[in-house]
Amino acid sequence: MYEQKYIDREKSWLAFNARVLQEAADNTVPLLDRLRFVGIFSNNLDEFFRVRYAAIRRLSLSGISGEKYLGGISAHQLIKDITEIVIQQQSESLRILGNIESELESENIFIINETQITQKQELFLKDFYMQKLSPELVTIILNDLAVFPVLKDTLGYLAVRLELANEEIRYALIEIPKNINRFVVLPSEDEKQYVILIDDVIRYKLKSIFNIFDFKSVSAHMIKITRDAQLDIDSDLSKSMLEKIASSVKDRRIGEPVRFIYDSQIEDDTLHFFLEKMKIVETDSIIPGGRYHNRRDYMSFPNLGRYDLLYKPNEPLPVPGLSLDGSILEKISKKDYLVHAPYQSFSYLTKFLREAALDPKVTSIKITLYRLAKNSQIISSLINAAKNGKRVVVQIELQARFDEASNISYAEQMQTEGIELIFGIKGLKVHSKICVIERLEDGKNRRYGFISTGNFNESTAKIYTDVTLLTCHQGILKDTSKIFEFFDINYRVHRYKHLIVSPHYTRTKFIKLIDREILHALAGRKTHIKLKMNSLSDFKMIDKLYEASNAGVKIQLQVRGICSLIPGIPGMSENIEAISIVDNYLEHSRVYIFGNAGLTEVYISSADFMTRNLDGRVEVTCPIYDLEIKKELIDNFNIAWKGNVKVRYHSYKLDNKYKPRNHHAPFRAQLETYKYYEKKIQLIEEVAERANLKTVK
Repeated sequence: MYEQKYIDREKSWLAFNARVLQEAADNTVPLLDRLRFVGIFSNNLDEFFRVRYAAIRRLSLSGISGEKYLGGISAHQLIKDITEIVIQQQSESLRILGNIESELESENIFIINETQITQKQELFLKDFYMQKLSPELVTIILNDLAVFPVLKDTLGYLAVRLELANEEIRYALIEIPKNINRFVVLPSEDEKQYVILIDDVIRYKLKSIFNIFDFKSVSAHMIKITRDAQLDIDSDLSKSMLEKIASSVKDRRIGEPVRFIYDSQIEDDTLHFFLEKMKIVETDSIIPGGRYHNRRDYMSFPNLGRYDLLYKPNEPLPVPGLSLDGSILEKISKKDYLVHAPYQSFSYLTKFLREAALDPKVTSIKITLYRLAKNSQIISSLINAAKNGKRVVVQIELQARFDEASNISYAEQMQTEGIELIFGIKGLKVHSKICVIERLEDGKNRRYGFISTGNFNESTAKIYTDVTLLTCHQGILKDTSKIFEFFDINYRVHRYKHLIVSPHYTRTKFIKLIDREILHALAGRKTHIKLKMNSLSDFKMIDKLYEASNAGVKIQLQVRGICSLIPGIPGMSENIEAISIVDNYLEHSRVYIFGNAGLTEVYISSADFMTRNLDGRVEVTCPIYDLEIKKELIDNFNIAWKGNVKVRYHSYKLDNKYKPRNHHAPFRAQLETYKYYEKKIQLIEEVAERANLKTVK
């Protein structure tokens, strides 16, 4: 038996982020999209330190070894391992960024610094600095302060060192404004395009900023701190949940530091001054970096009109049989439909809600909300419904990590408009993606609704792959209504005939489904398990999949992110293969397929195979009954499995080895999925054309 049974969750996540960095290094990816992947890598790492690293650090400081929870490694050792991996990845990201910048120069795009500014650019920057940048600058002289200022989480700062004429050293801090685009596009010269970071505009103006001091030299190096993002929820019973979360979000800015990044060229005395004043010690992750941090800003690097250096966008396709002009409710009343974003338009969901808001027969709308777009059409539709006299009930998750402030704002807005709000259940996040409406038809209430694998968010729907079932199946929607009853009276545990609901039933149901496949295999029947998810880290579910593998069940896993299961090990997991696809879209849908000896069952879900999703959240898994939709989801899985571009193997080595082509033509799963939907439309059009010809004859 292979000695190691699981891959550490944190190391597996870091391997996922390394796959993102692979995309930044991939010469087949358009140059400006490679910059975007550098930004995604950096943003991911910020969130990792704020959440996962912070949790392990708390465990380590508590004196608990943590081996029981961390798959056999101590919290202290894991912190050391993570820091080593991150330092290596940061170094690699800087190398990749340098290569990208060199290649941009061959495209006549130059990212310059303060030493390369021309006279023409100087005039432009003088005006830019005076009109836009200077009014936003916060500059603090530090030496004589009784209390050192609190550095905000993940913001960038310039640590300034002034050597005065009398040999005295003074230190200052400049906050890099977050409400100005980090990248300043300068006037073009000789068909060359120039970009400068506002960090370097500030460096260019350092002498002007500190001109009241008689100094011999002045220097500025970037620093950044990452803080523990855990919310401490006030237990004061007199406060509403809205007040408690709002207060906790405000307090998060002074959470414990968990990572300090500094420019490796910073002077030793300056670095020592800041570490001492900020009380950062060796137990914190102190990471040397390059000249610039907050490389997440590269996600919004200006396109400069160079669309030839970006992925060609694919317009969302229509769903055959559904129209954004006609009545969606009328169509759904006859059959189920599946919307697969971003290949197909998310607009069908907003159209559903807009129609429900105006329909005189609709009496109520109930929906769960987790992460919302900045200017949410979903919220607008719900407010519209409330203004039209509908009963609108919204369960909004105030503890959606890093979206708390946005959700609080939306909650206050909806409350003002008379929408009934449910703020969740103590100890449980509501992560399900469900909506049900009631419509009065012939004196009886009839339900319509949708269940999704992703958030009801128009912005992320353009880049996250998710599937949403639009249905009028009364059994499924009766179960959906029961979930809203559970939100309201959560000491009553409901039974569901169709849906699988966490935290009460998901684990046991999936174990039963896997056990059934094991029995089929032991009886000599052909069967299989195909699972697509974001993360697989629950040890009990992994053990059950190992058991199925040992019974002869063929298991295919598409796991984008964390995969603690080790595939392909004789005597443990030899019948399991596991891949990860990282490409232009973020693979986000959860689809679970069980062969059942030929009577295949297919489910879509909001839940990954993680302990929190199975036992600590309200999640919904929905069976697919429509044969056409079932085939579509199986086809989607098989297309992805056939892919030989952007596909990596999961393994105990965490080496992100690409799937070999073995002399086959390149087959890029996301592109082929789009073609799959295009062909469906073409076939329907051809059938309709032939039918019209027959009618004419």
